[in-house]
Amino acid sequence: MADAQINHQDALDYWQAIDADVNGMLGGFPYISKVDLQGSKNFLAKLGIGGKTEKKVERAVDCGAGIGRITEGLLLGLAEKVDIVEPIAKFSDNLKGKYGIGEIFNVGLEDWSPQESEESKYDLIWNQWCLGHLTDAQLTTYLEKCQKVLKTGGLIIVKENMSTSGEDVFDELDSSVTRCDQKLRDMFEKSGLRIKKTEIQKGLPKELYPVRIYALVPEN
Repeated sequence: MADAQINHQDALDYWQAIDADVNGMLGGFPYISKVDLQGSKNFLAKLGIGGKTEKKVERAVDCGAGIGRITEGLLLGLAEKVDIVEPIAKFSDNLKGKYGIGEIFNVGLEDWSPQESEESKYDLIWNQWCLGHLTDAQLTTYLEKCQKVLKTGGLIIVKENMSTSGEDVFDELDSSVTRCDQKLRDMFEKSGLRIKKTEIQKGLPKELYPVRIYALVPEN
């Protein structure tokens, strides 16, 4: 199993050595940021968030937020308050004290323990280019945890690279796994989530993995 090779310390060591800028976050492809953010914005607009309605949600959380590229480029325009989950403090320090930023949790997704009280729940839980650092078992548990802190009518967003080989691929550079579409769909189902909408991100360079975005809601 590809995910058996994941080592969280190796991943933390990798990211700790990366520069706290967009180039570092995007592995030397900073120019894809604009296309990525626009694709996400369009996707959410189709689900009634932002877009022509300019409808804002109350609370969002950016999980594996890094320096806040998505928080600042997308989420702060769509939510009144955005919480941050990011294990590398030198990345998230960039967001401290900025308008619209709520709590900053400097922990890995597997160790994040959000409060389950009604006022702490989220309308939007954003996960992008970070779930590959979790093992299959951790990912299932994590997605179950996300549902417990999701408001009624809220959305869990997952946007990740897709393996095209039909099986998961381990990357020893940052100790992560790139999963295939079917694997993720099976894991969503196992976690009690159903896909409300999904599409492939358009306009990315051909030499990169395809990227797919999913909007997930609890099954029941």
